[in-house]
Amino acid sequence: MKKLTTQTPSFQAELKALLAFETAQNPEIDCIVADICTDVQKRGDAALIEYTNRFDGTSAQTIADLILTQDDLQAAFERVQPEIQTALKTAAARVESYHQRQKMESWAYEDEDGTLLGQQITPLDRVGIYVPGGKAAYPSSVIMNAMPAHVAGVKEIIMVVPTPKGERNDIVLAAAFVAGVTKVFTVGGAQAVAALAYGTESVPQVDKITGPGNAFVAAAKRRVFGVVGIDMVAGPSEILVIADGTTPADWVAMDLFSQAEHDEIAQAILIGTSQPYLDEVQAAMNRLIETMPRRDIIEASLGNRGTMILAKDLNEACEIANYISPEHLELSVENPQEWAKKIRHAGAIFMGRYTSESLGDYCAGPNHVLPTSRTARFSSPLGTYDFQKRSSLIQVSEQGAQKLGKIASVLAHGESLTAHARAAEFRLKD
Repeated sequence: MKKLTTQTPSFQAELKALLAFETAQNPEIDCIVADICTDVQKRGDAALIEYTNRFDGTSAQTIADLILTQDDLQAAFERVQPEIQTALKTAAARVESYHQRQKMESWAYEDEDGTLLGQQITPLDRVGIYVPGGKAAYPSSVIMNAMPAHVAGVKEIIMVVPTPKGERNDIVLAAAFVAGVTKVFTVGGAQAVAALAYGTESVPQVDKITGPGNAFVAAAKRRVFGVVGIDMVAGPSEILVIADGTTPADWVAMDLFSQAEHDEIAQAILIGTSQPYLDEVQAAMNRLIETMPRRDIIEASLGNRGTMILAKDLNEACEIANYISPEHLELSVENPQEWAKKIRHAGAIFMGRYTSESLGDYCAGPNHVLPTSRTARFSSPLGTYDFQKRSSLIQVSEQGAQKLGKIASVLAHGESLTAHARAAEFRLKD
């Protein structure tokens, strides 16, 4: 891992360079995605089958070969081991409980002249969730995307998941059963996003698409935004650990590994206030890496974008964290709740030495779909609110129309919108 210290004059420039990641559209990828989306929009199921066979190495003859029903999902659930069944149910229950507390409710009030104003909350009708199926299987992503939609009251949850070489992961499908997914299409990539966005003869058009994917999926989500809603265009996974030296070095080392093992371009950063402690963590990493099945990915990730930063104190560490605005922030310090008050920008804050980021990934309760690439400065985790929408309620009383009508008339005439003004004036008594 790179080594930085805040005391060097070049620190800010080095930190900026460290965080630089090209999130803009890749012209070559975008061109490929544009062609795929247009083709799926034009040819529907036929294009979907063709691309799935080409990119996933499958041999589907009809769209029926790519569809799984709730009966199929239940069968997958019954095939997995009992301890996996229990783990999925427990995780889903915790995620559901947390997201119930995010549910928005309708409200209304009357002002002094009897005019009713309010807000009506309704769920989306149908959503699509994308679940990756390439380098690893992610049943946790199924739960994190489907449960908030279920809590919000979404009636149809359509899941798409690639199955390279036609291999279907029973745990992923079991998670879909537990999370109440309506139907699954075993397709992935830009073609799956296009099918959800535009609809085909068999894939129903959805109102919103959520869930992470590779660069082609991200480009496709960006392209179809406006036709449907999307949660975000996610970048590589990130973790930032602030450690005061009281947490065992092995624990911190493994927490850094936990995100580095996702991808060669994932980012793991450690900020400490003691050089001897940072050295201790580095020694632990050197020792523990020998035990990691995904060692090559971890080493590439840490070599590409991993860094240790020596800060003068925890106040400075928190300011650096706010600039980084990480997806996952671990406060591995004494009195973490107090230090959390200094954090303004982070997707999720994990407080205390016993709170490993991996618990949030799977079963703590909050969502693991989080803003990346410094977007935590202005965006939030996926939640129940992402599957609900708001409609304003306005019911003007006769008395209220006399007051509001005059105001609207003046402003409408000021904008030279005569019909607007007259519509309000017709309701005036004088």
